[in-house]
Amino acid sequence: MLGKYLLISALLLSGLVASPLYAAAYPYSSDETVIGTLRSYQLAPSESLLEVARDHSLGYGEITAANPGLDPFLPGAVTVMLPTSWILPEVKGAKQVVINISEMRLYYYISQQGTPLVMTFPIGIGSEGTNTPVGSFRVIEKMENPPWHVPASIRREHPELPAVVPPGPENPLGSHALRLSLGDVLIHSTNRPWGIGRKATHGCIRLYPEDMPGFYRLVPVGAVVTIIRQPVKVGVKGNRVYIEVHKDDGLKGLNYLREARRLLEQRGELANIDWSKLRQAARELRGLPVDISVE
Repeated sequence: MLGKYLLISALLLSGLVASPLYAAAYPYSSDETVIGTLRSYQLAPSESLLEVARDHSLGYGEITAANPGLDPFLPGAVTVMLPTSWILPEVKGAKQVVINISEMRLYYYISQQGTPLVMTFPIGIGSEGTNTPVGSFRVIEKMENPPWHVPASIRREHPELPAVVPPGPENPLGSHALRLSLGDVLIHSTNRPWGIGRKATHGCIRLYPEDMPGFYRLVPVGAVVTIIRQPVKVGVKGNRVYIEVHKDDGLKGLNYLREARRLLEQRGELANIDWSKLRQAARELRGLPVDISVE
């Protein structure tokens, strides 16, 4: 292991990245699938949760779920939880780009000198009725300063839009975009950063403007993009078992506790957990890795 995480400067030195990237690269293994560290932050009287989320590469949904009961716009001068730790999603086979719809987060898997590393970014996804689809796709095109060819479905909703929006501040694709082998679905930057961590697109995946350029440079044409929907994740760190539960309104009638039990049984961990801790995590839905191990 290379410690808790490697800052992106290590990748800069290795020549993998041409310019700064607002992310960390975390080592992981089959025995260490919980990355990052939960932190707290003291808000200034004038700060909103949206500002703090962006400053720490978090989405709106993540920071509000981690701090229930706070007004996201006027929370006051309080100490908040920064959900800067995650359980890696469960994906079979080789992993490159993994997008978990339920937590609105993207994971990018790389290797440095034989050490497996993962970077992670908050994202915006498709809204109700224009959901981001799940499945396995590939990056088929990379575009810098892309024009937006407005889909016919969007022009029907907004007839005032032109057929093509040129590059610039009014272009919702932002500075960089990756086209997937899936119709009009792109992974792209945005001119509306407050939509990160929300269901606010017509199916595309948005990244913060400061995240997308570096991510764009790392991802090659042909990269596999696996889009999944995992509201419940199970992970291990050392000899401890963790659970992470995200509220996913798109999965009607989901029993989070039952799903957690299924996953734990699948991994052979049922005998190692504290059921009261598991029930609390499934009830609170805060999207944080919770240690549910028997003491």
